[in-house]
Amino acid sequence: MTTVPTDMRAGLARPARLVIRLWALLGGAVLCAVVLINVYSIVASALFGAPFPGDFEMTEVGVAVAVFAFLPYCQITDANVTADIFTARASARTVAVLRFAASIVALGFAALLVWRMWDGMLDQKAYGYTTAILQYPHWIAFLPILASLVLLAVASLITADEAWRDTRTG
Repeated sequence: MTTVPTDMRAGLARPARLVIRLWALLGGAVLCAVVLINVYSIVASALFGAPFPGDFEMTEVGVAVAVFAFLPYCQITDANVTADIFTARASARTVAVLRFAASIVALGFAALLVWRMWDGMLDQKAYGYTTAILQYPHWIAFLPILASLVLLAVASLITADEAWRDTRTG
């Protein structure tokens, strides 16, 4: 495995890691806001008979944005689900090759989703789709999701580079 501490790597990886970490924290803040909206809606409904208008719509959009915001962080911290039982006895080089392959797959996945989500956003904007209650334009929710997918691609490039280096030293 790589012997250089993650925080000490040179180049663009260090600022990219910081942006990815901050983006994940922002996703966590969005998720907390969704929880608060739902708590308020439940309490207001129970006490006053009037829930928060559009709480379902905000939950739908907020959770989607938050989930996508966490993807780059999972990639950059190797927090994705792995089947360690298959690599428990593998050499460091073999594990590095598998990590490299997984990073390339994640990069392809991110690129494909950026492409399709971009087209989806343009369609949503062109047709003027909005949510039913709040009349919130759907396409706006695509912006942070697209940013998350671009950050996922960046994270995948960084982890692919690290894994590639590990194949050379492992």
